[in-house]
Amino acid sequence: MKAARSTLLLTAVTLALSGCTSLFVSTPPPLDTYELTAPAVDGRNGPSRRQILIAEPSALKSLDGQSIVIKPSPGSIQFLKGAQWSDRLPRIVQARLAETFQRAGGYIGVGKPGEGLAIDYQVIVELRSFEIKVGGGERADVELFVRLLNDRNGQVRASRVFTASAPVSGSGNDAYAAALDSAFGQAATEIVKWTETLI
Repeated sequence: MKAARSTLLLTAVTLALSGCTSLFVSTPPPLDTYELTAPAVDGRNGPSRRQILIAEPSALKSLDGQSIVIKPSPGSIQFLKGAQWSDRLPRIVQARLAETFQRAGGYIGVGKPGEGLAIDYQVIVELRSFEIKVGGGERADVELFVRLLNDRNGQVRASRVFTASAPVSGSGNDAYAAALDSAFGQAATEIVKWTETLI
């Protein structure tokens, strides 16, 4: 009987202590969360009567998420600690590229799938690189492969690879995200200007 009471008492003390311990478990700090911005682009004089659709870009798994990619060496990738994109990267690129076309004002209609436009052309993007390269000078590298698809006949009007780089100024997550935003802005500007020469 005495042994049973001791066991019950020990169990109660253990449970009480584990409850107290759970009160002091620290939660991890929130992640730094980043967006991309749409650059301002001087469009052509007067909008085209064409309407274009910006499809969601395709990407390998490493870029098809919210993690920010760091590349320490060729063939090796890591993810930026304590940081993330505000959404899946392909969705952000799609939204900001559409906004860049809209701000340029070169088309009567620019939209994304499901917005009810009578589409003439699709801008189809593949994310090939969207990363911070470290070692030998830190920089942001962006590479986008773009195809213009005639939505009326299914033929590719043209295709091109767009690359852009921006140095990392400063240190920490804010500096890395700012460099990626700058590189994306360069690429998005070139994509809009290139598209305007074709359609």
